[in-house]
Amino acid sequence: MSETAVLLCGHGSRDPEAVGEFEEAAAALRSRLAHLMPDGDFATGYLEFARPTIGEGLAALTARGARRILAIPGMLFAASHVKNDLPWEMNSFIADNPEIDVRLGRDLGIEPKLLNAAAERIAASVPEGRSETLLVVVGRGTNDPDANSNIAKIARMLWEGMGFGWAETAFSGVADPRVDAALERAARLGFRRIVVFPYFLFTGILVKRIYAQTDSVAARFPDIDFVKAGHLRDHEGVIDTFLDRVDEFAVGDPKMNCQLCKYRTRIIGYEDAVSAPQQGHHHHVRGGGMDNIDQHNHRHDHPDHHGHEG
Repeated sequence: MSETAVLLCGHGSRDPEAVGEFEEAAAALRSRLAHLMPDGDFATGYLEFARPTIGEGLAALTARGARRILAIPGMLFAASHVKNDLPWEMNSFIADNPEIDVRLGRDLGIEPKLLNAAAERIAASVPEGRSETLLVVVGRGTNDPDANSNIAKIARMLWEGMGFGWAETAFSGVADPRVDAALERAARLGFRRIVVFPYFLFTGILVKRIYAQTDSVAARFPDIDFVKAGHLRDHEGVIDTFLDRVDEFAVGDPKMNCQLCKYRTRIIGYEDAVSAPQQGHHHHVRGGGMDNIDQHNHRHDHPDHHGHEG
């Protein structure tokens, strides 16, 4: 067996369906890697609410002979999970296992393959008549303006690229505008059809809440056709982008674009975040934590954790 292995890092969810979708994507990635790395190993790991944990995944690969582990974030954008939590997990493991070479890849980011995947999900719900349709792209929402701004860029590129009449952005939590407020505004712009697209990798509490909020607003505007587009899931474009992140290790250490990272650059309104300690925030719910959900009410940079944006 090769001494090189791949670990796909997920956030985890209290929704079993979300974990199931992550594992489906992981299975597709495992199958593709088997052709590219026939002697390589593969595992998954989660930050919270599911097992194996990131540490358990790293340990399992090591026990099976891996000496070089390529950790790939199963997350769309680089917010605190990719910038803080995952590096902390890797560094903690390396401190106890200095003989193991662990490399952390970058987030999925804004990529043509993911834009194409998003376009196909939307087109499946709205095959025609887009010039008279308003598109609402919903992101998870964090307290990282860099990650939030990516949703605005995704919305603009889908709007222009697919020929929609207008586009709005919304967030499931933390950032504004929230879903219900954005849909109320959209409903008053004169369009007779509104498409709601959750730009999420996997389902979970947040995606289901977005659809429920859409139904609630739709009931107040019966003259408007509200369409709920599907999220990304295990679209081929998602798997291809995961493979690209693995391939990046072959040409050197992949690095995130840190030009607008609030932890490295003074960003308006977030000046105190520069050089903040890199540390994990999921100790109390690592490995499942279902018994601790009632205590899981300290302030994260998001209210729930199922979109895997970062």
